[in-house]
Amino acid sequence: MALNEGLKALQDRLGHLFADPGLLERAVTHRSFSTDHNERLEFLGDSVLNLSVAHWLYEKLNDQPEGDLSRVRANLVKQDTLFQLAVVLELPSVLRLGEGEMRSGGQKRPSILADALEALIGAVYLDAGYTAAQSLVARLFKDVKVNPQMQAAAKDPKTELQEWLQGRKLQLPLYTVVATRGAAHKQMFEVACDIREMGLSQLGLGTSRRAGEQAAAAAMLETLKVKAS
Repeated sequence: MALNEGLKALQDRLGHLFADPGLLERAVTHRSFSTDHNERLEFLGDSVLNLSVAHWLYEKLNDQPEGDLSRVRANLVKQDTLFQLAVVLELPSVLRLGEGEMRSGGQKRPSILADALEALIGAVYLDAGYTAAQSLVARLFKDVKVNPQMQAAAKDPKTELQEWLQGRKLQLPLYTVVATRGAAHKQMFEVACDIREMGLSQLGLGTSRRAGEQAAAAAMLETLKVKAS
């Protein structure tokens, strides 16, 4: 398929020429625009991003303990950081959104832009493999400052829960979107947080998958505090 000029320019900014241009087009397509949207690519890209950033930090901060690495990674993969990187990539100009989402300012919404960036990482992974995706992540983060202040930043619920489980040698939680509600431009995501080794499950609700995961993690932390008291 032939890409429009905007997507051709995005390829140049990404530094990756797609063998399958359809993956690039899908990555910038919101569910309000088409049934062939980017949510599955976002799901994949989220995991590739976390692994790539973990690998990058393992080499960059080779004298830091696991807890510090986890906190820095949480700062790097949080919505605000991804939103800023998406703006640098000029993603707002190429997003494919439905009319309602466009009218409500969806092209500037941090959750949509962060999700699209993860979808792009997933698309590169499918198009050319992990090494290409890892190289893209390294290019995206090359100018992001990694400093002691990031290590001392307040923990979000997902990071706090991860560290609680790691400190007890338990497996990391599993997050699953169990339901979506509302119109495409005003969706709410219901996410389950499962700790299978403990037989625990909690639900969270948010305006994006990421927000739903944080809400579910916060609910799980409250459950663990009650059990410990």
